Amino acid sequence: MKHRIRKFNLAASSTRKRRSHSIGRMARLLGCFLLTGSIMLAGSVSLVQAQTGAESPPAIESPAAESPRPTPSQTFALPRSATIPTVAPAEPGQYVLEFNRSPVVGNRLRLQSIYDEARLQFTRPRDWQAESVKVLLRFRHSAALYASRSNLTVLVNGTSVGSVPLNKPQGEIGSVAFDVPTNLLQDYNEVVIAALQNNSPTCTQDPYDPSLWTEILPDSKVVFDYEPQAIALDFSRYPFPVYDTLSLQGNRVAYLLPQTIDDTWLTTTTRYQTSLGRIAEYRSLDTRLIASLNEVEEQERLIVIGTPEEQPALAALTLPLAIQGGNVLDGQQRTLPPDVGVLMLTTTAENQVPVLVATGNSSEGVAKAVQFLAQSQDQKIGTGSVIFVNQVTEIPTPSSREWAGYLPTTDSFRLSDLRTYGNQPYGDVMVRGSHAPALEFDFRALPDDQFSPGNTMVLRYSYSPQVNPVTSLVEVELDGIPVNGRRLSSVNGATRQEFRLDLPERIRPDSKMQVNFRLDPRERRACSRVTDQQLWGTIHADTSFDLNRQNVVNIPDLDLFRFGYPFAAPQDLSSTAIVLPDNPTEADLLLLLETSERLGRLSKAESVKLNVYRTSQLPSEVRSTAHLIGIGEQERFPFPEAFQDEGFNLNTVSLRQWQQSQIQSSPDAEGVVKQVVSPWNGERVLLALSSQSPEGLGHVRDLIAQDPLFYQLQGDTVLISANTADPSPFDANDYTLQFLRLSPPQQVVGDQRSWWLLFRSNWLILVPALVIAALLLYGVAQLYLQRVSPASRS
Repeated sequence: MKHRIRKFNLAASSTRKRRSHSIGRMARLLGCFLLTGSIMLAGSVSLVQAQTGAESPPAIESPAAESPRPTPSQTFALPRSATIPTVAPAEPGQYVLEFNRSPVVGNRLRLQSIYDEARLQFTRPRDWQAESVKVLLRFRHSAALYASRSNLTVLVNGTSVGSVPLNKPQGEIGSVAFDVPTNLLQDYNEVVIAALQNNSPTCTQDPYDPSLWTEILPDSKVVFDYEPQAIALDFSRYPFPVYDTLSLQGNRVAYLLPQTIDDTWLTTTTRYQTSLGRIAEYRSLDTRLIASLNEVEEQERLIVIGTPEEQPALAALTLPLAIQGGNVLDGQQRTLPPDVGVLMLTTTAENQVPVLVATGNSSEGVAKAVQFLAQSQDQKIGTGSVIFVNQVTEIPTPSSREWAGYLPTTDSFRLSDLRTYGNQPYGDVMVRGSHAPALEFDFRALPDDQFSPGNTMVLRYSYSPQVNPVTSLVEVELDGIPVNGRRLSSVNGATRQEFRLDLPERIRPDSKMQVNFRLDPRERRACSRVTDQQLWGTIHADTSFDLNRQNVVNIPDLDLFRFGYPFAAPQDLSSTAIVLPDNPTEADLLLLLETSERLGRLSKAESVKLNVYRTSQLPSEVRSTAHLIGIGEQERFPFPEAFQDEGFNLNTVSLRQWQQSQIQSSPDAEGVVKQVVSPWNGERVLLALSSQSPEGLGHVRDLIAQDPLFYQLQGDTVLISANTADPSPFDANDYTLQFLRLSPPQQVVGDQRSWWLLFRSNWLILVPALVIAALLLYGVAQLYLQRVSPASRS
C-alpha cells in the first residue's frame, strides 16, 4: 500500500491526487476499525503485564552508592600494632558423626549384587587438629553369602583402611572398627564402603540374585578425637570464622541488639544475614538476638552492627581502634569521616568467641561496611583484622530473568551452557561399565516459564565396541521418568551419534535430567568383571536443546515461593521490601532474620539490595512498586489489607473468619502464611507472615527455616501449628500444616510474547474474528473500487 501511495504522489494528474487522498482516508478508517476490534477482542481476555516484562521499579539505592570514588589522598592511619588477634583454643574433645545424618542412609544403607559400594562425604572443620579417627560399622548380611568369598572393605579418600569377612550367622549384627590414619584427612573427605558378595564357593551365576545383600545400619559412625586450634582473625579467610563451611556442627551466630532499632539497622543487619544465607546454601545456621555481651555463648559467633552511639557495648570490647566521644578514631587518633565504614575482628573479654564489628561514625558508614561483606567480589580483597571501607562498587541490578543455576534464557542452548554442581561448565562426560551411573544434571526452568509442545533435545553420544546390540541402549529421563531411548546397534562402537527426541512440557524449577547408558557385553563370562569394564559411553558437551516457552505465571501461589519467586526476581532482591511494625518485638526480628536468610539461600547475585522498613517509614513509592513481605502479629500487622478479602482472615480479639464463618479461639498459637496480589499494584504480591501470638510467629519462623516444612508450601495460605510443646527441628511430623487455596489465580504474562499467548489461549475467538474482519475489509475495498473505476463514472 505504501508503494502504491508513493506512485500516486508522483503522478501529476489531479484525479490521481484525489484518489490518493481517498485511499489514505480509507486506510486510516480501516486502521481505526481494526484497532478498535483488536482492543475489543483483547478486552475479553485478562492479561497482566509480568514484572519481568514490565518496566522495573526504581532501584532502592544502597548507601554505598552515595560516596564518590576515593582518591589516594582519602587514606587514613591504620593501627600501629600489626598483631593479628586470635581466639584461644577450646578444650580437646570428641565428636561423633553418625551415618544417619546423611539423607543417603535413611533407615539403612543397602549393598546388593556381586559388587556394590556406597559413598559418604564428610568435612574437617578448619580449627580442628585430628588426634585419631575411627570408622565404626554395624552391619548385617544375607545368610546365603559364602564367607571366604564375601567381604566388606572401607576406603577413606581412595585408601583402604581395612576389610572384614561377611561370615555372621543369620540375623546377627556385626560390628567392626577401622582406624583411619590422620594424614589421610582433607578438608573434604569421602568414605567408600564396598561389598564383595558371593553365594557360591566357585562362581555366582546370577549377579542379581536377591540373596546377595548387606545392610549398613544407620547408627554406624565416624568418631573424631580432636584438639581445637587457635583461630587467627583475618579477613583474608572470610567468611571464616564467622561462618565455617567445613563445620560438622551447626554454625551459630548472635546479633547484639542496638540501643534503638531504626530502618538503617534493620536493613544493614538483614542484608548481612542474607549474605550469610548465600554462604550457607544447604548448611545449617542458627541465629539469635542478645541484649548484652554477657549473653553470648562459647560456640557462637558475635556480630555487632551499628555506630558507637547505637552500640555502647563496643567500649567493653578490646578493639584495635579507639572510640572517643561516640566516634571511631583512626591510628593517629583522628575522627574518621562519617561516610567511611569500619570492619574489625576481635574477641570477647574471655578471648573465646570471635566478634565481627561493622561500625562507622554514621549510618552511611555502617551500611557501607556491611555492603562490602555482602558483595562476594569485594569481600575477596579483604585482609588483616581492620578494614576501612572508603568506597564500595555499585553493582548494577541483573535482569529479572538472570538466575544462576537455572536454564539459560535463550531458547536454544547446549549442555556446555549448563553448570555442574561445582559451578563449572559441562564438558564431555564418560561413564564406564554395565552398571555405570547416570549423568544427572539440573534442568531447572525459571519459575515463570511455561512450556508448549515442540521442545526438543539432540543427544550427541559415542560408545565403545563389544556392546550387545540386542540389550544395550541409551535413554534420557526427566525427573526419573523415561522420555525416550535408542538402541546401541553397532557391535563396533560408534562416534558422535545424534539422537533427536521430544521433551515433555513438564519441566519444573526443580527438574533434573538423567542420561543413562545401559551397556551389556556381547559375551558374558561367569565370575569375571573383565567383560564389563571395557564398555564405555560418552555424552558430548555439544548436546543441544531447543525449548518452546513463554513467560507466564499465575499468582498468588506459594509453590513459587519455594524457589524464591517473585521476591528473588531480580536476584539481588532489589524489588523486594520487608515491612515490620513500628516497634518490632524479638519474635518479629527473629522472623525477619530467618526470612532474609531463606531469601539468601534461594538467590545468587553479586550484591544484596534488600530493604527493610517500619510501617510508618514505608515510602508510598516502594509500597506501589515493590514485592512486599509483612511481618508481625495481627493487631500490629503492617498491612491489614492482606486480611480484608473473603478468604481466611485474622481479626482482633482472637477472631478468625473464613468466608461467612467466624470463630474466636483461645489460645491461638497457630501461624499464618498468606500471599495475595498487592492491593497497590496488580503486578506485585504481598506475603503476610502473621499470627495472633508470639508463639504463632515462632511456628512461622520454623516453617521458613526448616527445609522439610518449607518445601511443602502450596496454595496461597498455610496454617501451621505444633503437635508437641517442644517440636524437633529434625522431625516434620511434630507440626501440622493445612494448605488453602482461597484467591482466584491471576495470570501474569510478559509482554515479550503476549500477542502469541493471546492467540494461543483464545484462538476459538480470535480466528473467527480475524476472518470476519478480513471479509469486511474485502467488502469495503470492493465498494471503493467500484466507485473510482471508469465504468462506474460513465
